[in-house]
Amino acid sequence: MKTLALLVALLISNFITQAQNEPKGITITVTVPNVTSSQGEVLFGLYDENTFMKAGPIKAEKSTITDGVAKITFTNVPEGIFAISCFHDTNGNNRMDFEENGMPKENYGVSNNGMSYGPPQWGEAKFEVGSEDLNLEIRM
Repeated sequence: MKTLALLVALLISNFITQAQNEPKGITITVTVPNVTSSQGEVLFGLYDENTFMKAGPIKAEKSTITDGVAKITFTNVPEGIFAISCFHDTNGNNRMDFEENGMPKENYGVSNNGMSYGPPQWGEAKFEVGSEDLNLEIRM
């Protein structure tokens, strides 16, 4: 019985020690203040250079729209260089819709609000994540 109690105590202390040693990243809060309607949701993706405009996001979040504002939080983001893109999914199909000529049907935005002609560029959208939480605003 003493052995079982000792084993349980060791397991519990191991879990507590591991929980305290888990690496914690920073929190990025993103606000879109100019959503044109309350229909649908705004979908957000956090990307690194290898995935930006090429693959699925590293992290993804959705936001409902309240009074023209959408807001989400990415948690436990490690240090590094990232970009965020978002779009207003008005029809709820979880993907961005395009016209036949390739122009987007739904509003979108990227971090740093770089909106050049053509698709968003990594160099304009990237930002550095350090050791402090970030608050970003993306305009569509």
